[in-house]
Amino acid sequence: MMKIGFIGTGNMGGALASAAARSGEVEVLLANRTKAKAETLAERIGAVVSRNEIIAREADHIFLGVKPQMIVDVLKGIAPALKERKSAPVLISMVTGPDIARIQELAGGDYPVIRIMPNMPAAVGEGVIFYACSGNCDKAQQEAFLRYMAPAGKLFPLAEELHAAGSAVAGCGPAFAAIFLESMADGGVACGLPRASAIQYAAQMMLGTAKMVLETGQHPGVLKDSVCSPAGSTIQGVQTLEKCGMRAAVFDAVTVAYEKNVELKKASD
Repeated sequence: MMKIGFIGTGNMGGALASAAARSGEVEVLLANRTKAKAETLAERIGAVVSRNEIIAREADHIFLGVKPQMIVDVLKGIAPALKERKSAPVLISMVTGPDIARIQELAGGDYPVIRIMPNMPAAVGEGVIFYACSGNCDKAQQEAFLRYMAPAGKLFPLAEELHAAGSAVAGCGPAFAAIFLESMADGGVACGLPRASAIQYAAQMMLGTAKMVLETGQHPGVLKDSVCSPAGSTIQGVQTLEKCGMRAAVFDAVTVAYEKNVELKKASD
């Protein structure tokens, strides 16, 4: 059974480690600056608590899940152990900013790299995970990654230069969607619904709407039109959303998130 190691077990690292453990195809090693955090996660998912250097020596695939400001020190710290290996591991980076070439440079070798951009719904198996592979990452390595990551959600190949845009939609999007969901629930409360029920209704509505788009292939605009009866309540609500600029606000939220992603990339170069 192949070994995969996670250096950094924050929210995203923990979500992906949990998904990999559920696959039943890998042995999971965990290392975190706060050891207790790794221990709690390891007990929950059946993983092994380890250290950065051990993961660098033993893991076939190594996930880098630390904060951007820590990646330089982490990679330089494990570089000697990586260099001593007989076979090169695959480095899997979920760090915002550094591209594949930069990860290889910091690691001190031409290692196979898979750069990923996951989102938080991976924690419940409904994530979006963009990935791009270095030229020396072979088919078998990619297929193994896709198999053990499948429990996290949907994986989409995406050119590295588009990761900033993809992240602005799928990575930042859960926060935007949560604001809309909360606002829908607030409206329901204003109309007399109990809050817990209003949140549940709004969440299920969003889940069902998204599923309809994915399973029918319909454009969202077609789905919207199918709900809007002439002179009905829905079209009146849509008119209010348009008057208040919801469409423009969401458009702008995605574009400013994209611009920030580009800025972070430039800062890491």
